[in-house]
Amino acid sequence: MIDPQKLAMIDAASASKYQPSLRTVGNEESDGVILLCGKDLVPEPVRWLWNGWLALGKLAILAGAPGTGKTTCALSMAATITKGGRWPDKGKCPLGDVLIWSGEDDPSDTLLPRLIASGADSSRVHFIHAIRERGEERSFDPSKDTPALMEAARKLPELRFILLDPVANAVAGDSHNNTEVRRALQPLVDFAIQADSALLGITHFAKGGAGQDPTQRVIGSVAFSAVARVVLVCAKTKDEQGNDRRILARSKSNIGPDDGGFTYTLEQKEALPGIWTSHTVWGEVVIGSARDLLADPNETSKKAPFNEAADFLRQCLATGSTPQKTVLSEAKEAGISLITLRRAAGRIGVLKRKGGMKDGWYWRLPTAEDAQKSTEDVQDAHSKKVNTFEHLRDEVSTFGAADDPGEDF
Repeated sequence: MIDPQKLAMIDAASASKYQPSLRTVGNEESDGVILLCGKDLVPEPVRWLWNGWLALGKLAILAGAPGTGKTTCALSMAATITKGGRWPDKGKCPLGDVLIWSGEDDPSDTLLPRLIASGADSSRVHFIHAIRERGEERSFDPSKDTPALMEAARKLPELRFILLDPVANAVAGDSHNNTEVRRALQPLVDFAIQADSALLGITHFAKGGAGQDPTQRVIGSVAFSAVARVVLVCAKTKDEQGNDRRILARSKSNIGPDDGGFTYTLEQKEALPGIWTSHTVWGEVVIGSARDLLADPNETSKKAPFNEAADFLRQCLATGSTPQKTVLSEAKEAGISLITLRRAAGRIGVLKRKGGMKDGWYWRLPTAEDAQKSTEDVQDAHSKKVNTFEHLRDEVSTFGAADDPGEDF
């Protein structure tokens, strides 16, 4: 975090950028759109905390399936910063403080032991514990408490890294809605800029989707990956000999290289007497795109567009009913045609319903209860058909008995 004096300097510099284009009436600035002229701007390079991987003042996403060690890898990065150590590529890391919020792991028995096992300087580690309002404490909510966090972070003049786990908790509304996700993430992006720190948000992969672009597998709206300048992925895969291996790969970057990665293992270590925990041991550099690095080497053919559309729907609808317009919008961004999407929806049994008189349509995945109801409906329909047939046969039989010519023929 920058100190107040440095913040004032940055604010003054920012104001000077806008000054040439402000429209004024007398001595007052008028309302309206502010334009920046290129000649009034000073080109600046991207400033990296970890060259090519974590940039100061930028949001990055770290995604992966459960059990891949995402949080442990992120804590290894945090530990490196607190001691000014070496990154997995042997590059030197600037020394700084780290700020951590976790909605899933306890700082005392999980996070801090892992940090210590990774060699962290605990005096430079700060956990977001709670927030006090009108003298009473309550849980910190990243979806609405970012402004208060900005104020608290002013006490950390050497803050360089902010970790949010999971970043989806920063979205109070629909995490599949592009507009809501972008609006919710903007305060975090502003925080990273003001704090002059790298912000890393951890999230999960949606189920299924193996073989497709890892960036598209990030759960929730595609806005998570779109707003992030860098998307990193952790995965368990196999090498050409069929041996298990873990890889941290760069899946997307708008500001640097977007490929390559590192192998890693998760090993147990006695961080303190009687306290055993896991930590990351980095391995060799690997070359290639994230999609290729995480692919099964025995898989020789690419997924058909239909299967990719089905995987997309399972990911997009993973959290429940989703507005149809959101599904169609994200499918378009993912390069999936409407015809393929509708075919896939029909094949995997996507259910569609009208929200209300003035509301649109919603899509959702079928549940076990839906399957049971469908079976019962089929059985009921079959039963009604049989009963109707039997009833008609009885009527025909009765009709025939009344007019049966019998043996007179």
